[in-house]
Amino acid sequence: MSQVTFGTTLGGFGAGLVSGPTLCNWAEEIEQLGFDILFYRDHVLWHSPVLDPFTMLGAFAARTTTIKLGTGVLLLPLRNPTLVAKMIGTLDWLSNGRAILGVGVGGEFQKEYEACGVLLRERGARATEGLQVIKALWTDSSATVDGQFLQFENANMAPQPLQKPHPPIWVGGRVDAALKRAGTYGDGWFSYFVTPERFRTSLDKALEYWHQRDESARTTFTGGVVLYFCVAPTYEEAKANALRTLSTEYNQSFDAIVDKYSALGPASECIATIQRYIEAGAQHITLLPAGPSAATMDQLRHIAAELFPHFRS
Repeated sequence: MSQVTFGTTLGGFGAGLVSGPTLCNWAEEIEQLGFDILFYRDHVLWHSPVLDPFTMLGAFAARTTTIKLGTGVLLLPLRNPTLVAKMIGTLDWLSNGRAILGVGVGGEFQKEYEACGVLLRERGARATEGLQVIKALWTDSSATVDGQFLQFENANMAPQPLQKPHPPIWVGGRVDAALKRAGTYGDGWFSYFVTPERFRTSLDKALEYWHQRDESARTTFTGGVVLYFCVAPTYEEAKANALRTLSTEYNQSFDAIVDKYSALGPASECIATIQRYIEAGAQHITLLPAGPSAATMDQLRHIAAELFPHFRS
């Protein structure tokens, strides 16, 4: 089995916003704990506080040296893709080649689409065109785009990112359109709230599109999953913590699904759940602590102490 990478995400604070300096301290410790990737989530408007991912990732880049840094995931339809190309390209330079662009379409909170002046029904088309624009600007010194939303000729964005041919692009989502977008334009697929069984079948669909790409345009393709977790002495205690956190974060009841899509209980039980996703083909696992913000680092310390020796020995 090839080595699986592990990440975590900052930016979901249904139980309370954490100060900027504290987040930067957390980023340093997350790197020291041995995580491979640190993501920052994205919402312009949401049920709970979320900071700007570009600003936060830039701050993390200045405080870390080895951990990869990514948007997890950026709501691409809400932003001009030319500016996204510039900002992620800048993050790649600032971090010495550690940037990952994770993108999705969102839409479950329609108010942020209204506030950004973007039609919800255009989100898929905007995301697809946006990826084409970003890749063109990152790889072509004379990029030309004739799209539905953007048209330009002979554009040269300098400097281009340090990573070649460009920073990895991971596309999030569960529906078939997202899987097609991931396989056609991405270097990976990023999923959440899926069972191991659905993960396997969805990854296969994304890979079908990836195999249809021109061989010269293919890089390696990563299948990743976002998994909420809570380590506690008992399964019941972990479930109660996760249920309270997720219901607050997403402003809806998780009674029927919290244990279906989360790793809960003592560390050994969490690891057993993670193992099922790896056996289903996951090459990357992003672990999100499902508990109060104040407990974030304790949860990450606990899982790291058990997780990394188990999977990296």
